Amino acid sequence: MSTSAIVLVGRILLSIIFIVAGFGKITNLSGTAGYFAGAGLPVPMVTAVIVSLVELVGGIFILVGFFTRPTAYVLAAFCIATAFIAHFNFADMGQAINFQKNFAMAGGFLLLAAFGPGALSVDARRA
Repeated sequence: MSTSAIVLVGRILLSIIFIVAGFGKITNLSGTAGYFAGAGLPVPMVTAVIVSLVELVGGIFILVGFFTRPTAYVLAAFCIATAFIAHFNFADMGQAINFQKNFAMAGGFLLLAAFGPGALSVDARRA
C-alpha cells in the first residue's frame, strides 16, 4: 500500500470518532448542554454548540484533508483539554482509559500536523 493510501486510512480512522460524536451532540443539543451543565461547564448551550462543531467540522476536515494542519492542531488541543476536563478521575478505569486514548489521538493529530495530509487530500489538490 502506498504512503498516500496509508495516510488516508489514518485520517479516516482519526476522523470517525469526531464525526460520529459531533453529529450525536449537535442532533441532541439540549441533552449535550444538560450533560455539560451537570459537569459544571460554563454556558452549557454555547459550550455544546462549540464542542459539537469542533468535533463534526474538524472530523470532516480531517477526513477529506482540508485545512488539515491547522485542524489537526485544534483537534490535538481539544483532545488534551477534553482529557483533563472530562476524563481526569483515575479512580474510574473507564475515565483513565479515555484519558490515555485522548492523548494517543492528540499524538496522531500532531503527526498529521507535522507531516501533512498526504497526496490523497483536498489540501494536496489545492497546492
